[in-house]
Amino acid sequence: MSSKTIVITGGAQGIGRVLAESMLTAGWNVAVWEFDEEALAEQAQQWSGEGRWAGLSCDVAAENDVARSVSETLRRFGRIDALVNNAAIHANKPLVRLPVEEFRRVIDVNLTGALICTKYCEAELRRNRGSVVNLCSTRAFQSEADTEAYSASKGGIFALTHALAVSLGPDVRVNCISPGWIDVSAVKKSRHAQPENLSEADHRQHPAGRVGQAGDIVRMVQFLVHPDNSFVTAQNFVIDGGMTRKMIYV
Repeated sequence: MSSKTIVITGGAQGIGRVLAESMLTAGWNVAVWEFDEEALAEQAQQWSGEGRWAGLSCDVAAENDVARSVSETLRRFGRIDALVNNAAIHANKPLVRLPVEEFRRVIDVNLTGALICTKYCEAELRRNRGSVVNLCSTRAFQSEADTEAYSASKGGIFALTHALAVSLGPDVRVNCISPGWIDVSAVKKSRHAQPENLSEADHRQHPAGRVGQAGDIVRMVQFLVHPDNSFVTAQNFVIDGGMTRKMIYV
């Protein structure tokens, strides 16, 4: 995999950052497209000697930013073999206090952004018979109160995934992953990094016996982008420790 390049949106914090580190270790070139300038600057400082990594400022909802990021990624690494649409925001608040503009921004970043990034990477992905992995969520299928914007965006990602898989196949495979509770509280920019004090009850409510970790998602991404798994496309993989299958009566 030493000559392959993966693009990870929102890759300076959380699952995206752990994925970027893992793909570098696995021998890939890694392009992180990140909107949070502070997080990107911290990552650049820590990875300053890493020649197989490029951190690019990018708003995935802005076509000009994405087009520029594709060009810069190709200038640095010469190819794009995989795209992970991981960038996401939320606006969790009661419906009566949710401005329509905030709802639209969540949809623009989480859903439209995935479409734009895939559109501008399509030619490279087809040329290299590559793979797209979209980060969906178990919130596409179940909800807590006041999550309309985020849940709608992730429901859209689920449908967008199989639509893209049909449109781009057989050259490009497109799948999505729906994480459940994944603890990334310590994998954030320094002023927000605060390890969560998880209780035994938090772990026990999962049939798997524990809260998820970023590595649980990373290993599935690595499986999905590997060329040996060329018969896997248009699928959603729920990685939640079994929580969406557990009946709970209060």
